[in-house]
Amino acid sequence: MLDFFQIKQHRIVFSIFAGLVCAVLIIMVISGILTFFGANKHNNTETNAMSFNGEGKISVKPDVAFIDFAVVTQGAQIIDVQNKNSEKMNKVVEYLKEFGVEEKDIKTTNYNLYPQYIYENNRIPQIMGYQITQTLTVKVRQLDKIGEVMKKVVDIGINQINSFYFGVENDEQLKEQAREIAINNAKQKAQKLADELGIKLGKLTNFYENVPGERVPMYDEYYQKYGMGGSSGSPNVQVGESEIVVNVTLSYEVK
Repeated sequence: MLDFFQIKQHRIVFSIFAGLVCAVLIIMVISGILTFFGANKHNNTETNAMSFNGEGKISVKPDVAFIDFAVVTQGAQIIDVQNKNSEKMNKVVEYLKEFGVEEKDIKTTNYNLYPQYIYENNRIPQIMGYQITQTLTVKVRQLDKIGEVMKKVVDIGINQINSFYFGVENDEQLKEQAREIAINNAKQKAQKLADELGIKLGKLTNFYENVPGERVPMYDEYYQKYGMGGSSGSPNVQVGESEIVVNVTLSYEVK
């Protein structure tokens, strides 16, 4: 049997252990409460915010045209297909340089060679020939002669036109102007809604900007007449105007 002193010693140890357990539980409870209120405070901060969109546009006359076209050549032998394709494309590049397009504005953007197969029932597909597609992207600055260029390259050998659009080459200053308009537009919307709702806007918490590419696309009629080669006259290409567009989103704290 345990004597009096052993029993007293065990009670002391048990009391110390129980105290430690209670202390740990109290710390956990307090920590949970602080985490709960901290999370609620964080959520409230996120909830008490509003975002406003603004758009800015600058109209400008384009000063450059981008043409993306290709020579597509088919044949039974790879070497023959390569030679014919290269001959046509070399003539196109030579003409562009003679026209006045700088070498830095002529860029090969794709060169694709793949076999063409013949499929017959219950037989392994057989290679019947090859096709090469060589794509060129050209930047033309003489906009009054775009129609002439388009007709000539088709006559020489271009038989696929992928895209054609006008643009502005040095547009950073115009984008800055459009951005300023967009920001002011978003601020006006924010202040107007705040006045209507009777709330106050706090500090700006977030800013997002989107700048779509500015383009004036060519009409479908042009592609139908000249997209796959063959033409009788130079197309009448109207330059028109291009738009520099900037969209922004401003987020504010709400008091």
